[in-house]
Amino acid sequence: MDCFFNPRGIAVIGASDNQHKGGYHLFRNIIQSYRGPVYPVNPRLGEIMGRECYPDVRSIPHDFDLAVFFVPAGNLPRVIEDCAAKGVRGIIIESAGFAEVGQEGRNLQETSVALARRHGIRLWGPNCMGLLDAHRGHVFSFMYTDAWKRLMRPGDVSMIVQSGMLSAGFLMMILERGLLDISKMCSIGNKCDIHETELLAHLVDDPTTAVIGMYVESIVEPRRFMELVAGTNKPVVVLKGGRSPKGARAAMSHTASLASNHAIVRAALRQANAVEVTDVNELMDVLRGFSKSGRCRFSDGTGAAVITFSGGGGIVTIDLLEEAGVPLAELGSQTLAALGEVYPPWMSPSNPADIWPAIEHSGPRKVYETALKAVMEDPAVDSLVMHLFTSMIDGSMFAELARLKEELGKPVVAWLAGVGDTFRTLRSELEDLGIPTFDEMQRCVSVLAAIRRHARDSTHKQPRTGRQG
Repeated sequence: MDCFFNPRGIAVIGASDNQHKGGYHLFRNIIQSYRGPVYPVNPRLGEIMGRECYPDVRSIPHDFDLAVFFVPAGNLPRVIEDCAAKGVRGIIIESAGFAEVGQEGRNLQETSVALARRHGIRLWGPNCMGLLDAHRGHVFSFMYTDAWKRLMRPGDVSMIVQSGMLSAGFLMMILERGLLDISKMCSIGNKCDIHETELLAHLVDDPTTAVIGMYVESIVEPRRFMELVAGTNKPVVVLKGGRSPKGARAAMSHTASLASNHAIVRAALRQANAVEVTDVNELMDVLRGFSKSGRCRFSDGTGAAVITFSGGGGIVTIDLLEEAGVPLAELGSQTLAALGEVYPPWMSPSNPADIWPAIEHSGPRKVYETALKAVMEDPAVDSLVMHLFTSMIDGSMFAELARLKEELGKPVVAWLAGVGDTFRTLRSELEDLGIPTFDEMQRCVSVLAAIRRHARDSTHKQPRTGRQG
């Protein structure tokens, strides 16, 4: 995979000086993100953005090992031959017009794969958005945006996405919300050669990746795929397209993927300890939950605690926890006594801890700081669901909670109620402290349940590269 993630020189086939063309944005993104030599290829131009432009690959007078293809699909066999003559090791094909369009495109794709294999060249794509590597700063994609320059921050979440525009959508969600830092984003399209199982193996051993997210419509080498998932302590979160019969037919026309019986896939994913999700937002939220939570420790006989400013909110959360199979902790006498110090005399604390009367009695800062410390240090508590309202809190109240969370290995998720800039600011502050924050109680519980199940099922695995979920 090194020629894709860390190439020694890149040819951009289809580079353009027309700002309305994808080839312009592809070339610009690459020269602004990659520190090695870049060679634009376009027979109609002598130079692009101050760089000499070459009529074809063979005319480039330098060695390089990666080509990015962004011209009509029919040109690919000739380009493969030209790349073979130059010793190119990999080609990222971002153009469409292959197996996804019918039999003629399928024949072209199969011919191209056979030709590339004969020359020892690996093909990535086609019909994809390429790849991004936030740690190296690489953007090998035709994205029509400069947002990545300002917002793309290196992190520990990597993604493998079979849909080109969906991978762009994921990236825009990540960048605009500013809540998830990424390691790598791999858009593989039709996956005519490089496929999700190969990339999964690469990410399992990648030291900058701790959490792996996937959108796939089919799985190549399914036995090896499941062995990789089962053999790593890195969480693998999967959104499988084509779960229904009609969805499977749509997947065939989208990326020429033959989706299998999803009941079998679901059982296999569960057995391998993958985390399956059902929509894009849930995928992003669960990835964020794993990334922020870090190393978690769960023991038999422990459970979750709930701290809420609303009795009704506490009841709803307890119902959701029970439905998700997350037990409720029995708070110890020391914890209850510490809570009693800030509660009014007429009220006895319990779990869920309804702290609104305590806030009226002792004030929000004292109550939150006292309650959070007491609950987190209770040996019967292995995790915390926290309800917050923007008008009661500020980010400085949770510094000690963040320290305890890391020290004790107890994940914390927050439901935040509020609107406007205050909501966004507080959510960002909490996320920076490693507390994934949501505006739905259901999402708090589903994320916590996924973290808890994965950590408990991973207890007996031998850890691989990267931190454990």
